[in-house]
Amino acid sequence: MRTLLLATVLLSAPAVLADCITIQQAPEKIGADTCVTGKVVKVVESPSGAWFLDFCEDYRSCPFSVVVFPSNLRDVGDVRLLQGKTIEVHGRIKLYKGRAEIVLRDRRQLKGDFGKIPPLPKGYDAERRGNAPARAPSVKPKQPSAEAAPDSSSPR
Repeated sequence: MRTLLLATVLLSAPAVLADCITIQQAPEKIGADTCVTGKVVKVVESPSGAWFLDFCEDYRSCPFSVVVFPSNLRDVGDVRLLQGKTIEVHGRIKLYKGRAEIVLRDRRQLKGDFGKIPPLPKGYDAERRGNAPARAPSVKPKQPSAEAAPDSSSPR
């Protein structure tokens, strides 16, 4: 009876037990909720503050990437620590600019040995792309005196 029950559970939940696909297979699964595994070669921040997990040296020729938007960084954690690690990322594969990608919104989408990343460092301000608000200086900087000659080596 237990064997029959176990067999029924295993056959009725293949998605739970399915293996992850490779980054090369990801373009074939656009629109599917699945798991993709690969080694993160680089973690790069874009000018807009989005973070990309690149699985190839040249992201332009790579078939798959993972993106983390600034608004999701607190829920995901310090993605910089994933560089050089083999990860499993779960989610819906979308097509963006000709490449397959998963948007990482929550750290629960990461599985495997390196799926547990710590939160962002204390004071990390995702909206300011890492720059914590500056504290006001306790002493005002000295103003140059009127008789001081301007520095001619400065480009400004």
